[in-house]
Amino acid sequence: MSESLHPSAPHDLPGFITAPGDTDILMVVVGIILVGSILMVGNLYLHLHTLPERMAHKSQKLQFEIVAVLGLLALFTHNHLFWVIGLFLAMVDLPDFSTPLRSIAGSVEKIAGAPPGDETSETAGESAAPAVAAERPDTTKAGAAKSEVPSHA
Repeated sequence: MSESLHPSAPHDLPGFITAPGDTDILMVVVGIILVGSILMVGNLYLHLHTLPERMAHKSQKLQFEIVAVLGLLALFTHNHLFWVIGLFLAMVDLPDFSTPLRSIAGSVEKIAGAPPGDETSETAGESAAPAVAAERPDTTKAGAAKSEVPSHA
């Protein structure tokens, strides 16, 4: 290497300076460290970004979905307020209103005499009207005349 040095150059060059045409080992090492650190910081960022979703995963489904949507909004809009709101919402345990309301609805259905869980009673009432008319006995004129007579007279 000393033959290719310029006469005015110092003779004791540092080890990271390479000869022309050789591979620069320092640049390769720094490039590998840079790519590795970018991947590690990105992984840390995404892990931190999903923290509210992982916290809300054990809560109610609606709360989890709201936190997930807030997390996606924060990711795509770069608005950190959505992430903070999602984090606070994940930390708070929302009360379960649906279970008592279902119990009340079941009790009201029992009082009304409807079978429990019959949510199609409103639509079935409209379609049941022709079926009830078909089941009526004696739809002739004589039967109609009998039914028109008041029974309390």
